[in-house]
Amino acid sequence: MSPHDEARRSKRRADFGFKTVSESEKPGLVRALFDNVAARYDLMNDLMSAGVHRLWKDALVDLLEPRPGLAYLDVAGGTGDIARRIAERLSRTEAPPSILVLDSSLRMIEEGRSRALDRGLLRSLRWVLGEAERLPLKERSIDAYTVAFGVRNLTRIDEALAETYRVLKPGGRFLCLEFCPAVHPALAPLYEAYSFRLVPLLGALVQHDRASYEYLVESIRRFPPPQRFAAMIEAAGLSRVRVRKLSGGIAALHSAWRL
Repeated sequence: MSPHDEARRSKRRADFGFKTVSESEKPGLVRALFDNVAARYDLMNDLMSAGVHRLWKDALVDLLEPRPGLAYLDVAGGTGDIARRIAERLSRTEAPPSILVLDSSLRMIEEGRSRALDRGLLRSLRWVLGEAERLPLKERSIDAYTVAFGVRNLTRIDEALAETYRVLKPGGRFLCLEFCPAVHPALAPLYEAYSFRLVPLLGALVQHDRASYEYLVESIRRFPPPQRFAAMIEAAGLSRVRVRKLSGGIAALHSAWRL
């Protein structure tokens, strides 16, 4: 990034939960947060969702229908949940799949590599430290781009979606799993209490870090509703955008193609 771009970003503001910070400051704050929670990130996901996040991620990979011989990119790949699922679906093919996992947190990458090693999948996965807004990849080099619960932490979602379009091959697939800022009205009172009381309490008890989980809940409320996010995907040039709500609208699975 040039000094001019850095100066411009220092003046622009971005959401960090319910607070606003400069755009230049937010990536470091997000990186530090995930470095801090990396060791027990998967455990917290299980506790916060009662294991349902696993079903949502299975649904993403079911919709993807992984095939051998394709180049896969999992952005904000964290501890490798999506990448491992893809690799396991393709484990019986002759050649190991090509799956690139990108994350801005080195600690998350280290956790992911350790889990992949334990499962004998390290040959199938490559790991890179990087930002979704500036992918270190050539144009039209990826067949499938996946991201699970990572978009809402980005500083410039529009730039990340433009990068998605740039790196996808014609005929390439985009799949995004993300929380929704609002749920079905019948679930709303319980969901609000769960989000703002139980989740931070779990963070304090399990991670000894209440503030990080308060941010994660707040970041969900700041994320665009599913149809507005779908419009952003279309504005980036992707086509045939579809939205599938999961578990009463707690999460949504967006899919699109580069045609």
